[in-house]
This record gives sequence, structure tokens and C-alpha cells, in this order.
Amino acid sequence: MVRKAKVRTGAAFCALAALGAVAGCGQPSSGPHGTAPGPRASHSPSPAAPPTLAPGPGGLAPVFANGPRSGAKTVALTFDADMTADQGDRAAAGERFDHPELIASLRRLKVPATVFMTGRWAEEYPDQARAIGADPLFEIANHSYSHHAFTGDCYGLPRVAESEMRADVDRAYTAFRAAGVEKAMPYFRFPGGCYDDAALRAVSAAGVTAVQWDVVSGDAFATDADAVAQQVLDGVRPGSVVVMHCTSSAAPTTERALRRIVPALREQGYRFVKVSELIGAASRKG
Repeated sequence: MVRKAKVRTGAAFCALAALGAVAGCGQPSSGPHGTAPGPRASHSPSPAAPPTLAPGPGGLAPVFANGPRSGAKTVALTFDADMTADQGDRAAAGERFDHPELIASLRRLKVPATVFMTGRWAEEYPDQARAIGADPLFEIANHSYSHHAFTGDCYGLPRVAESEMRADVDRAYTAFRAAGVEKAMPYFRFPGGCYDDAALRAVSAAGVTAVQWDVVSGDAFATDADAVAQQVLDGVRPGSVVVMHCTSSAAPTTERALRRIVPALREQGYRFVKVSELIGAASRKG
């Protein structure tokens, strides 16, 4: 059974996929540090080892969607930096698949965030990838090399062959290293949020925790920043993971929505954290 991205307002979130803003596959390499991306453990890791979750039954990669609901009011904002392998001509013609204004606003507002980056995006914007990776406010995680689906029937995305899935994950980490990203996290977000047991088994070999979400911002191709902000504010609970986009041509209202979301959640007592902190809290509770 294919598990698709969980949405609250139809397929709006996956308009990026349906309208051709995402796609790809890859070739084998090594993990982000020259080996598998990181150890899997259900205990608190050392500072050199980012927290991950233990594999599921049958060696399937663990899937994380939200942190603990009790205790501190924490929330993780995540941003998908999408670009396909075949969009170089569009970028050369002036289309912006990056969103420096969004990153600048996160810095100005002092909001930690996790950026799920495709390898193709890192190749197109190596200076930005390197700067994001070097900023302690952020962490970079893997969103595949160029966003082909890891299952069939995933919002119209082309599909990566099962035999190429591990290579696709590794190729993204190779692109990060080539851009100068010294530390990429052992977290993987499936393109379109679609996965099945075969996909989980394939990416498990890369040592990653699969990261989904429990709050959809609806920012893909949105024209109303207030509506995006309200959808996030209505959905957030303690431990939430919010999915948004870091692509100005495909998510033009995200930065404006962010400027409403951040102060509103802080007023409610929320503290912004990276995904790694939520996974660490979940692993300790486990």
C-alpha cells in the first residue's frame, strides 16, 4: 500500500509535483560523511551523531511525523528546497527555485529550521546551500537528488526504480558535499510524501530516518499569505512538524506567511526547534 502525504485541504500541497516543479533519480555514492548517513539509535546520541530512530519491523526505515505531544510547546518549521534535474534551462532563463528572502527572514526572526534539500537544488545554488549548512540556526536534510517519486501513483511524479532508490539518496548527499555542506543530517523526506514498504526498505540501507509532517501549510502556488498562515496556526500542536517550501517561483507567499506565523506561535508560548531536537525528544521517550 502506498502511503501518501497527509493533507487537510485536498491535493494543494502536492501542486508542486503535479505542475512539474519537482522530479529525479541518481547514482551510487556514500552517505553525507563518506559512510552511511548516521547511526540509528533509540537513545540520546553524542554531539557528533544526530539523533535518529530505530528501524521498524523487517528493517524498514523508521518514519517520524511529529514529536511528543506532552511537555514543552515545541514546533519545527521545515522547508523543502525543490528543483528537478531538467530545470536548468528554466533557472538560466531567470526562474527562481531558491528563496533567499525566506532564509533572510528566518535569520532575522531567529527561527531555527530544517531545510529538506534536493541534490539538484544544491548543484544550482551551491553558495546558498553552503551558507545554510554552515549556519547553526539551520540543518540540511535529504529530499532526494531531484524529486522523482519512490512509489507509483504519487501526484503524477515520475518514479525512481526500486533498484535506484538508495543511489538517489546517496547522490543527494554527494551533491551537498560538492557544494561545501560539511554536515547533512541523516533525515530523508520522500518526494510528495509518498512511500511504501519497498521504499522504506530501500532507504533504510542509507541509515536515514524518514521525516514526514503533521501540519501542511498549503503554500505551494498559494496566492494568499494570510490563508497559508492561518492553516499553519490552526494545525500546530505541541511537537508538530510543519511542511513549507523554500522555492520562490512555486511558493511565492511563504515568506509573508512566515512573518505572521512566527510571532503568533511565540505569543502562544511555542518555541521553534529543528527536526533533530524533536527526534531526540521522541527517542528519549521511546
